[in-house]
Amino acid sequence: MKEKRLVLGGGCFWCVEAVFLNVKGVSSVLSGYTGGLKANPSYENICTGLTGHAEVVDIKYDADIISLKNLLDIFFEIHDPTTPNQQGADRGTQYRSVIYFQTQEMYEEITQYIKVIEKNFNAKIVTEVSVLGDVYLAEQYHQNYYKLHSLEGYCMAVIAPKLQKFMIKFPNYLQE
Repeated sequence: MKEKRLVLGGGCFWCVEAVFLNVKGVSSVLSGYTGGLKANPSYENICTGLTGHAEVVDIKYDADIISLKNLLDIFFEIHDPTTPNQQGADRGTQYRSVIYFQTQEMYEEITQYIKVIEKNFNAKIVTEVSVLGDVYLAEQYHQNYYKLHSLEGYCMAVIAPKLQKFMIKFPNYLQE
């Protein structure tokens, strides 16, 4: 097993988490906060928009089963990388599109990938690509949110369609 780590922000972390928990080769997905100024921020802190943090998912995956490119394919399919600080009705810097990298090799692969796919979008990709700093685990009630609350309004209206889109578009990436 060749375990690697990828940290992504694509709007509300509940949406991104719900998808990546279903990806073959992904061993762990945790919701959290990174990219800001305050150590150990709370959800209430980051919702002010003043801490600079993004809602993210911290993904651990087996690179022998799924590649960084495959994960990026999924990420760019399930959110709109052309809207700054917003995904749907969720607005604020905490909902920005962002990919955090750990190595120069990873940075180069991500930026090259974005250059290649940008032509598939009607607007410029605004996804931030930044060095990974500390990731702070979100409160327990944010973890595995969709599986625990799938019948709630937000889950049914926002998360379920993203999950469905993923399942239809990437059936080969589904966990068995």
